[in-house]
Amino acid sequence: MTLALIQLPFPELHLIGLLLLLVLGFAALTFGGDILTSGAAAVSVNMRIDPMVVGLTVVSIATSMPEMATSMMAVKENPGIALGNILGSNLANIGLILGIAAIIAPLKINLRLIRREVPIMIGVTVIFGLFAMGGGFHRLEGMLLLALTASYLIYVVRGAKQEATPEMEKEFSEGTQDLGQRSTPVAIVFIFIGAVLLALGADLLVGASVEISMRMGASELFVGLTIVAIGTSLPELAASIAAVRAGHGDMCAGNIVGSNLFNMLLIGGSVATISGMDVGNALLVVEFPALILLSGLLLWFFKSGHVVSRREGIALLFIYAGILALSALSQFGLLF
Repeated sequence: MTLALIQLPFPELHLIGLLLLLVLGFAALTFGGDILTSGAAAVSVNMRIDPMVVGLTVVSIATSMPEMATSMMAVKENPGIALGNILGSNLANIGLILGIAAIIAPLKINLRLIRREVPIMIGVTVIFGLFAMGGGFHRLEGMLLLALTASYLIYVVRGAKQEATPEMEKEFSEGTQDLGQRSTPVAIVFIFIGAVLLALGADLLVGASVEISMRMGASELFVGLTIVAIGTSLPELAASIAAVRAGHGDMCAGNIVGSNLFNMLLIGGSVATISGMDVGNALLVVEFPALILLSGLLLWFFKSGHVVSRREGIALLFIYAGILALSALSQFGLLF
């Protein structure tokens, strides 16, 4: 496998060495995503960009950069990891990350998420699935997804301008006081360092995971759905836990919904436009239906008292574990 940033003799490394590279890749992605998110949010606060726009766009896009970096690294030689990473990350965001966050503390949900963002996310998920059933993701589908990305960003900006209130500004400023204390030049340095760490982490993660999958006889798609997807979702996990501990459960939920949207629209669209992504039949049997099911369940949980309870968080974790089990059976040819 050819890596963009580093050249390591993966076939000659012992399994322990490969596992160490996986850990280093996870660490670089985690710290890189956190630093990049921190810098982007600080720039937004300093420039007085509307808080709703920041939450639904800047933070969500920033925490989706590990998925972008990994998918772009993998797509030319390992397209299965690219598509598996997108689907697996979205499944992990809802089942694993939101589940853990809700167990730590029940999440209060903003009405806007229930009425607008989650229905939009479900609609995008259905469109993503229809493209998959239509023969895969090619340049046309990629350009359509990127067009939807631009449309969604315009929609969010216009909506935020119409609904911005002093109360929202106060709530955001209370949750980002530390970020706002950083000067804009320092924040830009944070963004640069975060981007470098993300690229390096993605390089290590893709190279080591592909080599491990080949040695174990597993498909690269399954590795993308599990190891790589969970690894690149760690920034969302760290940001969500921090938000919950600070008493901002709605910010946690918004980040997850926004990340899922941009994973499909921005990352899926970019990868499909550059090189395309073929879709295996197994994905249509387990992963795509599972993602649509989890997205619908997410809306149901959000509507039930406008709170995701600890019991619902536990349910999400069990459902996610079941999906991974079915995915493993399917990818190894033991299910169908």
